[in-house]
Amino acid sequence: MKTILYLSCSPGGAGAVSRIMADEVVTHLRRLHPAATVAERDLAANPPAIVDAAFRAAILAPPDFGHPALAASEALIAELEACDALVIATPMHNYSVPAVLKAWIDQIVRIHRTFASTPAGKRGMMADRPVYVVVASGGWFSGPSPTGVPPQPDFLTPYLRAVFATIGLRDVRFLTLEGVTRGPEMRDAAFAAARVKLAGWLPA
Repeated sequence: MKTILYLSCSPGGAGAVSRIMADEVVTHLRRLHPAATVAERDLAANPPAIVDAAFRAAILAPPDFGHPALAASEALIAELEACDALVIATPMHNYSVPAVLKAWIDQIVRIHRTFASTPAGKRGMMADRPVYVVVASGGWFSGPSPTGVPPQPDFLTPYLRAVFATIGLRDVRFLTLEGVTRGPEMRDAAFAAARVKLAGWLPA
């Protein structure tokens, strides 16, 4: 492994729960691959462009990867292509991904470039690589809360699995930290559970 791409999506910055845990994922990867470099992109601080009319026209026209309207998309795709592992630190916003992560996805999931349309459906054009997604949530979505409150809807994890599979990335792993706004005990428990899972994936 030579390059790790690290995307952070929380407006909470370095103190965000997702960011703290994702830092640990990167640390584990670098222990296993000491020569690896980390390319970091803070999507919350520098949000990707929203798809506009010029972008739409460019992707509907015959393929032209040098089109000015696709320059930002090309840069983000090249960054993704260059990495051997992708780490994403994200909160769950209203049951799904935050707007900045959706904006990044809309830039990198592009017909003729990262996926092809075939008679059998969409086919990913990127080589697979591990994707580690750290998700922080104030509530519980993988199951009921410790007090028995039913889980909230989860459109984040199935969406990311589906959209990454569209471009060829199928090795997607989720570390979920739930109930992190419900007091220090819940937050500590969430970190403890995530660390156990991480150790199973990437032994120190």
